[in-house]
Amino acid sequence: MSKVRRLRGVRRPVAAAATVTALSVTGTGCVTVHGEREVVPTATRAEAAGALKDFLAAYNKAEKTYDPAADAARVTGPLGAINQAGLRSRQIQHPNGNPGATPLKLTDVTYSIPRKAGWPRWFVADTKANRTVGGRKDVRWLWVFTKGGKDQLWQASYLNLVAAGKVPELKKDKDGWAVPVEAGAANLAVAPKDLGKTYTTFLKSGGDAFAPGDHTTKWKAIRDRNTKRLGVGVRYLDYPMHSGAFAPVGLRTQDGGAMVFFATHHYENQTAAKGVDLNLDADVKALLKGEANQSVTLERVSNQVVLDPAGSDGGKVAFLGRIQGLTGAKGEQ
Repeated sequence: MSKVRRLRGVRRPVAAAATVTALSVTGTGCVTVHGEREVVPTATRAEAAGALKDFLAAYNKAEKTYDPAADAARVTGPLGAINQAGLRSRQIQHPNGNPGATPLKLTDVTYSIPRKAGWPRWFVADTKANRTVGGRKDVRWLWVFTKGGKDQLWQASYLNLVAAGKVPELKKDKDGWAVPVEAGAANLAVAPKDLGKTYTTFLKSGGDAFAPGDHTTKWKAIRDRNTKRLGVGVRYLDYPMHSGAFAPVGLRTQDGGAMVFFATHHYENQTAAKGVDLNLDADVKALLKGEANQSVTLERVSNQVVLDPAGSDGGKVAFLGRIQGLTGAKGEQ
């Protein structure tokens, strides 16, 4: 998938100029919560299927009504932030909802369920959807579902869209369960816990950790040009998101690397010269707090999935997909 997707409440993605919780491991490779030390599959396959079914029911209701409360209990992390802000925006713009909404259907599902100790627990669902993306029907929708404790609901925390031929082959143990990657894994090009910081540093000042592409060199070039616009000064601030439901999560691939999901937080401040209109679109206006006569700060959350190669390969981290969404807007004056 070569284009970033702007996710508004996780409705049909649209191409633009560009799915988990914490890596539930420590340096020793396990977490102990409430005395649970046994390494077990994070879910049964039936439980994973039930989580996906329950999420879809809530999501489709939210898409029809534009009511954030309809699926609030079924989303979390970066996907939750994008979904809920998108629904709030559309509810303001369309208070009667969308009675003609087409329900999202997911088929051809493969579950990658890791074995681990303690909570939180998570798994990845690789699915096909009844929607085309950029005119393509072969796009895979990769979701991460997480559960923080035995009495909590399964929630979708990450979603990314990847061309079918780009989804890597994941490593399995002798019993067919997926193999999680440690947050601080030293045998990868970039440790999963450092991906967010490395990426936001790259967007500011460059670097050689990432392979060239739409979400790295090309996006940085677009942003750099934006800062030189006549009439509107643009500044960017970027931060990694690496705690709680926003922390990275990854699975080992057959070649010794890892497929890792991680999240980042982006602010874009636009300040117009006297007499210049900021030209705010409807989505920004719906989420806007304060008056934006001359300056506005846009807040976005981005979630991405990458191939993180084995450190011994000397390769660079390559993006498989990225989805971002507007989550807030504040007028400065």
